[in-house]
Amino acid sequence: MSSDIPHNFEDRLRQRASTTMNANTLETIPVNHRPHENIPNTPLSASTISFLLGCIFSLGLTLFLTGGISGRWWATSQLGFFLAAWSGFHWGEFAVTAGWNRDKCSVDSFLLDNGPMYHVANGTALVEYLITLYFKPSLKAHPYISTIGIIMTVVGQTLRAAAMIQASTNFSHIVAFRKLPSHQLVTHGVYSIFRHPSYAGFFYWALGTQLVLQNPVSSIGFVIVLWNFFSRRIKAEEKALVNFFGKDYETYRRRVGTNIPFIR
Repeated sequence: MSSDIPHNFEDRLRQRASTTMNANTLETIPVNHRPHENIPNTPLSASTISFLLGCIFSLGLTLFLTGGISGRWWATSQLGFFLAAWSGFHWGEFAVTAGWNRDKCSVDSFLLDNGPMYHVANGTALVEYLITLYFKPSLKAHPYISTIGIIMTVVGQTLRAAAMIQASTNFSHIVAFRKLPSHQLVTHGVYSIFRHPSYAGFFYWALGTQLVLQNPVSSIGFVIVLWNFFSRRIKAEEKALVNFFGKDYETYRRRVGTNIPFIR
């Protein structure tokens, strides 16, 4: 059999990367998984998404820093912070992956293709905020709640970015169920405090955004949905990690908790 024929999934991906390197695709085609391809994995897509996220971030940050626009009931600093946090999160996911985990970088790294329920959740949160603000603005007039939310959002974003940077090539947006030679058990930095800091970071980031908007219904909904999601995902991921690292991971798991409420 010819040696030019790829024998496994990774070889096929590398061959695809080498044959399309000069085509209209990103230079950093993932070597261990296929992009979803719901969004074309091209420089045009990446640059367009970055531009749009930058516009939303700039608009949101301006609204937040200026305290909103007088005479426009909907253009509040709370909404501005939410827009800046949301757009900054998605751009940051791509930027950190491109900077510290290039082999896994693709247009999917923006995490905009998270499934319809993710966008329904954020859309519902915005609807709740705007409807309540229009009919009962006094329910959004508790600045200390928004301040707590801002702190949680910033801490959650920082924790997640730090986790991705420290894990570097060991991090993946997709749970790995097969150990690669490059996989290492990371236990330093934020991993010495949080067993799954990227999950904890997103959990507190998402809840923080809802506290900023002072959305009671969405806050409860986000906690329930995210807790169920991370509970199932952590259980599945830890089975793989025990298979990967054996007693080393079991010792680490006993020593460090997730610091997500009621998920040990």
